[in-house]
Amino acid sequence: MEINDAALAFATLGHPGRLAVFRLILRFAPQGVRPTEMAQALGVKPNTLSHHLADLASAGLVQIRREGRSLFYSANLAAADGLVGYLALDVGRGRADVLASLTLPSQETATMRDSDFTVLFICSGNSARSIFAEALLRDLGQGRFRAFSAGTRPGSALNPFAIEVLRRNGHEVAGLRAKHVSEFQQPGATAMDFVFTVCDSSAAEECPPWPGQPITGHWGLPDPVKATGTDAEKALVFAQTYAALRRRIAAFVALPFDSLNRLSLQSRVDALGMDAPSLKDA
Repeated sequence: MEINDAALAFATLGHPGRLAVFRLILRFAPQGVRPTEMAQALGVKPNTLSHHLADLASAGLVQIRREGRSLFYSANLAAADGLVGYLALDVGRGRADVLASLTLPSQETATMRDSDFTVLFICSGNSARSIFAEALLRDLGQGRFRAFSAGTRPGSALNPFAIEVLRRNGHEVAGLRAKHVSEFQQPGATAMDFVFTVCDSSAAEECPPWPGQPITGHWGLPDPVKATGTDAEKALVFAQTYAALRRRIAAFVALPFDSLNRLSLQSRVDALGMDAPSLKDA
C-alpha cells in the first residue's frame, strides 16, 4: 500500500463513528450488510451513517453492491489486508514485538489437522438456529467435532418447535440447553477452533476477540421463532431452517481439513456462508 492511500485510510478510520461502522461491516465479511441493519446495530441516525459509509467507500475500505432494491456494504478485504500489512511491515518493519499478537505466517501456511475440532455456534436467543447447528454437527461430525452453542441474549428454555424437529430427525436433545456466550469467554473455558454466527443480530453484537484466533464465519439465517401463522405453518419454517443448516454443516464436515491451511479453510468457510440456502427450497 502506498503512503498516501494508507494515510487516507488511517484518517478515515480515525473517526470513532466511521471506525465503528467498519468494524461492524468486517464482522459480516465477506458478505455485505444493509444500512438499515447497521443503523439499528450501532444506534446511529441514517443520515449520519450515510456520511460514514460514503467516506469509507471513498477511502476504498468498503464496497457496494445492489440486490434488487437493497444496497449491501461489504469490506474491501484486500484494502484491509494492505492496511494491516502496511502498519505491521512497513511502519513496524516486521519487528517480532510488533507482530506478537498477530498470527505468524507459519500458522497460516501449515495444514490443519483432521479431527478433534471445537466449534461454537452463536445466535441471539440460543433457542433454535444455534441449537440446530450444535446437534447437527455433533451427529454429522461422527466424533471429529465437539459442538457447542450459545446466545447473546438467551432465553430460559429452548423453543418447542425446534425440539420437535430435532427429535423427529433422530437427534438426542437431553443435553441441549440455552446458555449465554459469556460461558465460553471465561478463564479456563474451552478454546474454539471455529466460531460461527448464525443470525445477523449476533454477528453485530459487541464481543471481545476470541482467544486462540479461531476461524470465524457468518452463516446468517432468518429467525424461525418469528414465524407467524398456524402451528403447522410455524413448524414448516423450523423444518426448513433445520434443512438449510443441515446442508451447510454437511458440506462443512466434508471439507478436506488435513489438506487445507488456515487461509484456504477460511475461504471455504466464507464460501459456505455466501452460498445462502433458500428456506423455500429447503
